[in-house]
Amino acid sequence: MEGVDFTDCRKILGRAYNGANGKKIAIEYGGSQYMLKFSPSGGKKPTTLSYTNSCISEHIASSIFNLLGVTAQETLLGTYRVGTKTKVVCACKDFTADGKRFFDFCSIKNTILDSESDGSGTELSDILEALEKQQYVDPAMLTGHFWNVFVVDALLGNFDRHNGNWGFLYDDIANQACIAPVFDCGSCLLPQADENVMREVLADEDALNARVYQFPTSAIKQNGRKINYYDFLSGVEDKECKAAIRRIVPRIDMERIRSDKEHFQTLVEMVEPEPTKETESEPVAEEAEQVPEAAEARNLAPLFAENSDCIGWICIPGTEVNYPASTAKAVCRSWTPDAACKVIT
Repeated sequence: MEGVDFTDCRKILGRAYNGANGKKIAIEYGGSQYMLKFSPSGGKKPTTLSYTNSCISEHIASSIFNLLGVTAQETLLGTYRVGTKTKVVCACKDFTADGKRFFDFCSIKNTILDSESDGSGTELSDILEALEKQQYVDPAMLTGHFWNVFVVDALLGNFDRHNGNWGFLYDDIANQACIAPVFDCGSCLLPQADENVMREVLADEDALNARVYQFPTSAIKQNGRKINYYDFLSGVEDKECKAAIRRIVPRIDMERIRSDKEHFQTLVEMVEPEPTKETESEPVAEEAEQVPEAAEARNLAPLFAENSDCIGWICIPGTEVNYPASTAKAVCRSWTPDAACKVIT
């Protein structure tokens, strides 16, 4: 498998796409129309990467959605030359190219006239009310889809599934609406994590568990606070959410996801390291070994990017206290092997 070079593809000048996460152009490839997504610059983000890995996240996450039976956009990973630089891009097949019009859920939510919230509001109770009251597609089917996506987003660590990046397709000729394929998955799979962060997370059980049990959170809120995926799904009472868990979890085959070694090797070969932003020099290994493990400096930037509630990391040498701190009123856990749950007040 080789990545596609989209540089010489015909640009479709009468088509443009909005969104804040990177630049986008419309191209024709293989007789079909694609939106070509470029990764946004890491210049103003808490990462040492010159550009985030959102294009790779977009492609892998979309593929996993389809693998789990939740229809998502078709994507291809490739490259595009801009001047002297070769950029990694994600080509997303345009699901409106056949004339259907896309309406995001924010627009649909605005049609619920007796609701107290506007279209952009992401309070869970308001969303569920809008799902039930909207008249575009069958409410039960739409509610099931919403929870399916929520469960897969939890698996992928998506911190940006808001009301503007999912919705319906409307066919004016047939006068019918259907649920649009899942798209905009570039905020899954820690797109701002550089290689140092990846190594730290994989080698540090506390850092790894923080990303399982605490970060990232959903963009959807409950009682004004972003939902913690783990806590919510562990104690969920909503019967439709429970049904989605029973549908999705048996389909998660990690061995199948990992088995496509040729595909992932292609990704590794395509992504040549770009110059990182200037950072302070790292201490040599010998010096680092002299620092007690509990007092090691942590790169907290990715935690801050994943969740605004995170305010730091508490570490007391010689004790089991070694975990992220949050302003949230929920329980924060210490996941050291012998430690009980602790509450940060």
